[in-house]
Amino acid sequence: MRFSGLMGAACATALALTAQAQPVDKVRFGTNWVAQAEHGGYYQALADGTYKKHGLDVTIVPGGPNVNNRILLPVGKLDFFMSANLLQSFDAVANGIPTVAVAASFQKDPQVLIAHPGTAATFADLKKLTLFVSKEGMATYFQWLRADYGFDESKVKPYTFNPQPFLADKNSAMQGYVTSEPYAIETQGKFKPALFVLADQGFDTYSTLIETRRDLVEKRPDLVQRFVDASAIGWANYIYGDSRAANALIRKHNPEMTDAMLAYSIARMKEFGIVDSGDSLTLGVGAMTDVRVKSFFDKMVRAGVVKADLDYRRAYTTQFVNKGVGVDLRRK
Repeated sequence: MRFSGLMGAACATALALTAQAQPVDKVRFGTNWVAQAEHGGYYQALADGTYKKHGLDVTIVPGGPNVNNRILLPVGKLDFFMSANLLQSFDAVANGIPTVAVAASFQKDPQVLIAHPGTAATFADLKKLTLFVSKEGMATYFQWLRADYGFDESKVKPYTFNPQPFLADKNSAMQGYVTSEPYAIETQGKFKPALFVLADQGFDTYSTLIETRRDLVEKRPDLVQRFVDASAIGWANYIYGDSRAANALIRKHNPEMTDAMLAYSIARMKEFGIVDSGDSLTLGVGAMTDVRVKSFFDKMVRAGVVKADLDYRRAYTTQFVNKGVGVDLRRK
C-alpha cells in the first residue's frame, strides 16, 4: 500500500502491530488442479508473507486428476476451496451443500475456443467447424453456445485434453484455457492459433472463486475476511509484481511446470484481463456484484443448465469483497 509522511508511517506501524497481535489461524485451502500460474495469487500470498501478515498459517492443498478437494470442504477437511465458476456454486445450492462463494479471483472465465489461422474470422464462423469439447463442457458452456448462438451438437467430437486431433484437422476448433492450451499449440504445432474467449462473447461467469462453508461465514467472518483480503493482495502482486517466489513454490508443488509456461500464463492473464477487468478495476480484486451474477444465472436458465426456481442468491455473498483491496497495488 502507498503511505506518505508521518501519517503514513503511523498507519503502517499500526497495521503491523495489529497483525502481530492477531492469533495465527491455521487454514487449509484446496485448489481444483495441480499447481500452475492460474493459482498464482494464492501462492504469492503464501510465498511473500501476505497470509502471515493477516494472521494466517495457510497450507495449500493441490488438486489433480485423482484428487477431489471439493468434497473435503463441506466435511471440514478444508477451510476454503478454489471452485471453477459460478455453476459449481449454483450446484451446491441445488444439492443442499452448505458452501458459499465469498470472492471471485478471476473476473473472466479463461475458457476459450481455439481455431486454426484463417478458419474463423468471427465467433459465428466457429459453427461451421468440428468442435472438440469435453463432457463437462458439453453440460455447461456448450448449452449456452447452443441456446444463444445456435451451435450444433452434431458438429462436436469428444475432447480428451490432447491437442493432437485438433492439430491434425485444420477445419476444427478445440476448447482450452487462454492461459495454457494455446501455449501447447504454439509449441507443438508451430503456429499461433485464433482465440475466442467465451467471456468476451457473453459467457459472463466469475471464475476461480473462493468457496467456504456457511458456518465459517457465520461464526468466523473475521477469518474469512482476512483470507479474502490477503488472497486479493496476492493476486495483485502476482500479476503486477515480482512473482519469482510464488513461481518457485508452484514448481515445487508441480515439478512439470516450466518458467516459460508460467511466464506465458501470466502474460495472457494480463492481456485478457482475467484477474483485472470490469468491476475489479474500481471495487478491488475478487469483486462480485449482484447484477453480474443474475446476468449469468439468467443465461444458464435460458440454456437449460440450471432451473429457474433455484435460489441462486444463496450461492454467493458480497460481504467480503468490493472494498477496493488490491486496487492500489496494480500497475505500480
